Amino acid sequence: MSGRPGDPPRALRLAVFTDNFHPELGGIQDSILASARELAARGHRIVVFAPAASARDYARAGLPVAEPDLGANATVLRLRSLPLPSSSQQSRLALPGGAWRREIDRLRPHLVHTHTFLSVGLQALRAARRAGVPVVGTNHWSVGAFDLYAPLARNALRRAALAAVGRYYQACDRVTGPSRYTIDDLLRHGLRRPCRVVSNPIDTTLFHPLDEAGRMRARQRWRLDGPAIVYAGRLAREKNIDVLIDAFAQVHARQPRATLLLAGHGSARRALAERVRERALAHAVHFVGTLPHADLAELLGAADAFAIASKSETQSMVLLQALACGLPAVGARWGGLTEHLPEQAGRLAAADDPRDFAESLLAVLADEPARRRMGAHARRHAEGFGIAAIADAWEQFYRETLQESARRSTI
Repeated sequence: MSGRPGDPPRALRLAVFTDNFHPELGGIQDSILASARELAARGHRIVVFAPAASARDYARAGLPVAEPDLGANATVLRLRSLPLPSSSQQSRLALPGGAWRREIDRLRPHLVHTHTFLSVGLQALRAARRAGVPVVGTNHWSVGAFDLYAPLARNALRRAALAAVGRYYQACDRVTGPSRYTIDDLLRHGLRRPCRVVSNPIDTTLFHPLDEAGRMRARQRWRLDGPAIVYAGRLAREKNIDVLIDAFAQVHARQPRATLLLAGHGSARRALAERVRERALAHAVHFVGTLPHADLAELLGAADAFAIASKSETQSMVLLQALACGLPAVGARWGGLTEHLPEQAGRLAAADDPRDFAESLLAVLADEPARRRMGAHARRHAEGFGIAAIADAWEQFYRETLQESARRSTI
């Protein structure tokens, strides 16, 4: 039921479109799942439109072939798709078809929310036009960071990709990004729509600091008997994990009992394993695979530091998850990481500089009282990104969008 005439209804019908979704590994996927589940629990009706996944895609993530449980008010409509080469080795390209049209006609959404700009994203724009409703666009990607996959045409590819992305979000009514860095990137490339930073959410109940007894149990389970550094996410070139391995070689030379644990999967796995062997670190660097969130939370709680050298982050949900576990972090001084890693919770190191990463990690590991203070501040910082708080922000943004759309329609 609405309040004043023209106000949006309390229970919204939302059509959410994404090219990246469960079971693919990534922050976009986790963000959409958490937000959809929370908004559905609040009484909103949600349909997520996403590419169909294969059994192999589920197997890569160690998951059963089943849709995620989003609650009674949310459903997932899968669109016919083909595999798309990517660093996650799970990406899909949705094919043209009419399934979304029938579902849009049944849902009669108040609003369309598109999270990506590929084939499903294009269908989102068509769906909004068909339903005659506004469209909210969220950009999660640092598009220019992926030109390394086409080095011979790097500059031309970057310009073309950024221009195309700018045009896509210009077709939306309002635009969000998880960091100011993301928004500014779009504004530099032609976006002239109203914009706002809306963070991705993290589960601060699941990701939390362990008490001393729980931490000791976790360290025993993961066989940690010295300083432990964790990275989690895609094992991909744009994540600069080679910088972490080279930095860890310097850390290990001074802290021989230290270990580096790499959680996740991806196309760079073989090259990274070879780099580990070349540096004679196979006994100290462990590839632990893609972990369920509960296991990842335990590993983060057992570790002494989190490290991320990526130059492709618009925010980094796993960084926030680590901070929520009370884990100090060392991150690249680049992109969205600079906004979401406060100096009281860790250190920023020069991107592409293993020596600076090593010195920063060694400084964190060497001072236990300072590390505890950093961990406490990290937790306080991360609490502002909880699922409920971000769902509040989305509800407000959706209602403002609908109110603005109603005002325009009466002019």
